[in-house]
Amino acid sequence: MSQPGRRIQMPEGYSAFVPDALPPVIDWTPRLVNALSDADRAIGRLAGEGRRLPNPHVLMRPFVAREAVLSSRIEGTQATLGELLAAEAGAVVDRSPDDLREVANYVAALEFGMARMEELGLSARLLREVHGRLMVGVRGGHARPGEIREVQNWLGVPGSTPHTALYVPPPPSELATLLKDLESFLGQSFLPPLVQIALAHYQFEAIHPFLDGNGRVGRLLITLFFHHRRILPSPLLYLSAFFEATRADYYTGLRAVSDAGAWEDWIVYFANGVARQSEDAVDRSTRILELLDAWRLRVAGSGSDTQLRIIELLAGNPFVTAMGVSERLGVARTTATRGIARLADLGILRQTDRKRRNRAFCAVDLLSVLEGPATLSP
Repeated sequence: MSQPGRRIQMPEGYSAFVPDALPPVIDWTPRLVNALSDADRAIGRLAGEGRRLPNPHVLMRPFVAREAVLSSRIEGTQATLGELLAAEAGAVVDRSPDDLREVANYVAALEFGMARMEELGLSARLLREVHGRLMVGVRGGHARPGEIREVQNWLGVPGSTPHTALYVPPPPSELATLLKDLESFLGQSFLPPLVQIALAHYQFEAIHPFLDGNGRVGRLLITLFFHHRRILPSPLLYLSAFFEATRADYYTGLRAVSDAGAWEDWIVYFANGVARQSEDAVDRSTRILELLDAWRLRVAGSGSDTQLRIIELLAGNPFVTAMGVSERLGVARTTATRGIARLADLGILRQTDRKRRNRAFCAVDLLSVLEGPATLSP
């Protein structure tokens, strides 16, 4: 194995790494082929389950929120999924507004990117615009949201310099060419899609084109790629849970490619993440649908149409308030309050605060499915 790029000695005395254009030469070993086959089977099953979902776009919302929380957690943000969903529902949350805004921006950036991709494709411009949406109004927002960096950056422990950093990305003078090459590679289709996005994710992180937010944009790129290539009928597969749970392996794998061209190890790791997260998504979505069906049966016959409609809202967010239900369903506030109270009497909802007005309620069983740790074993 050898470095898939070159080291540039900078005038200041440190060296920066410039990755070669993709794709590299890949040795299709039995280990690699087996890992890709495992991932293909798992993602194929998820695609099949997704097509059978009665309303996958509703169920997609909590999965997107979960991805946003876990991707942001890799960068040090502490907001939980429950806090994000509660805040979205209008509940008062005891969490830093900055943390909540960073996670909410991730959701907004993904939704923005999927919409803009219809016009821009998987392009460097799309990534710039997604970065701009991700970083607006948050910590790191000073780092020129949506603009390619014009100064050197580096990765390392706090207080490190380019001379002591773990990794120094390419200098600004190389970025235009590197991003053009990456855009060209993303538009090709001669490689298996999982290999293509594994390589592209590494390449984006190696380029590190922004002053801040590169990790999150690189993970957003994975979801955008799956959506763009129509690998899944709706965006239900996200890898941040796998990366967060195996964080040391994730960073070790990226560094091993830059240091020694360890492409096989990286692609196998990435494919394993796709397989495990596909299985996890199937399991989570199945358990959510089973809960919703059980609640519908419990309400049917003795319940009102409002109660059934509130259950449908829970598929997108397990937190509700009377005000939110009134606005979403177009019913009177008193009707929404009665519907929520009935679901609380049945044990479906539980009050999460001690307020007397506009109280917040949560479908705790559903939230526990969403917040459960990632399943990593095959």
